[in-house]
Amino acid sequence: MRFADTLQFASASLRGSRSRTLLMILAMSIGVAAVVILTALGEGARRYVIDQFSSLGTNLIIMLPGRTETAGLTPGMLLGQVPREISLDDAQALLRSRAIKRIAPLTIGTTNISLDARNREVAVLGSTSELLKVRHMDLAQGQFLPSIDIHDSASVCVLGAKIKRELFGQQPAVGGWVRLGDRRFRVVGVLATQGESMGFNTDELVIIPVASAHMLFNTSGLFRILIEANSRDAIGPATRDAEQILFQRHNGERDVTVITQDAVLATFDRILRALTLAVGGIAAISLAVAGILIMNVMLIAVAQRVREIGLLKALGAPAAQIRKLFFAEAALLSGVGSTVGLILGEIGTVIIGQIYPALPVAAPWWAVLAAFGTALGTGILFSVWPARRAARLDPVTALARA
Repeated sequence: MRFADTLQFASASLRGSRSRTLLMILAMSIGVAAVVILTALGEGARRYVIDQFSSLGTNLIIMLPGRTETAGLTPGMLLGQVPREISLDDAQALLRSRAIKRIAPLTIGTTNISLDARNREVAVLGSTSELLKVRHMDLAQGQFLPSIDIHDSASVCVLGAKIKRELFGQQPAVGGWVRLGDRRFRVVGVLATQGESMGFNTDELVIIPVASAHMLFNTSGLFRILIEANSRDAIGPATRDAEQILFQRHNGERDVTVITQDAVLATFDRILRALTLAVGGIAAISLAVAGILIMNVMLIAVAQRVREIGLLKALGAPAAQIRKLFFAEAALLSGVGSTVGLILGEIGTVIIGQIYPALPVAAPWWAVLAAFGTALGTGILFSVWPARRAARLDPVTALARA
């Protein structure tokens, strides 16, 4: 029997039992769709985290006070000690490294911002003019912080887009005055709408010079220092130089933590890839269930088609040909079910993307191929027993039983 005849015979057998065929296709398609959707969600979460970290800047290194150990605590914290502060002079000293291109010291706090009768609580970020380049921010109006000495406390500020709308509405904000706490600041610029990044909404932020922030919050230490290396190859030397410079300035104590953007990304990437594989594997269990269903239904089909199988063998069909017929039915069922499942999975992925536009949901190519291949292979694998059982039927006994 030719290959085309085998497929035609198998398809005719499937059409003869439409309800049974539809149920098996449905079971297989649900399994494939589940794998596609769940792996798409895992991949979307991975891409979201990577995009969030990438938006922080290029060739970025982050320095924070305290020596963070594996447990996430500084040894001194267990004894009630406070990590040593990183000062503005410490931040300036980092520029001695040839591997470091620029730095942006950060101080953060919250206070009330007011204009006439309008006021609200706002997050205030103290930094320098270099923050715009380090963090790749965009301005909608005016200019960023002026390039002044790091110790100068100029009374100027840059507003986030939402803060500007709430205080000034459609009126121009640049050149206006707002009150932060008990001090007045002149608005020199407005940030372009950028939304949330790593849980931090820049649209609801006010940026002032770092020395002004220290005066406003009565502090002297820095929350973080963002360091931009000269190039990707310079990230390693810049990290070592930053640690060494602070080691020397802090009397031989390693009391700061320096983390690189690539290291954080690699960690999250490994975790989220493992999560994607795990949820994909859980969903793939349904494919095994669908394969067992195919086996059970085909075993019933063997019992119902004893006369047909006996007639084929009586006409000279060898056992191998009988097995091929059952394999062809399983392959058709699995193939159609897998194709329908892929379509349903893509539709589900599109719907999720519409509901959560911030999440870049997309099934990885390997998950699509794995789902299709597993479904097809499972269907054929679980058809081996029914096919062998049909092939072993004695034609005389089969015709006599019919």
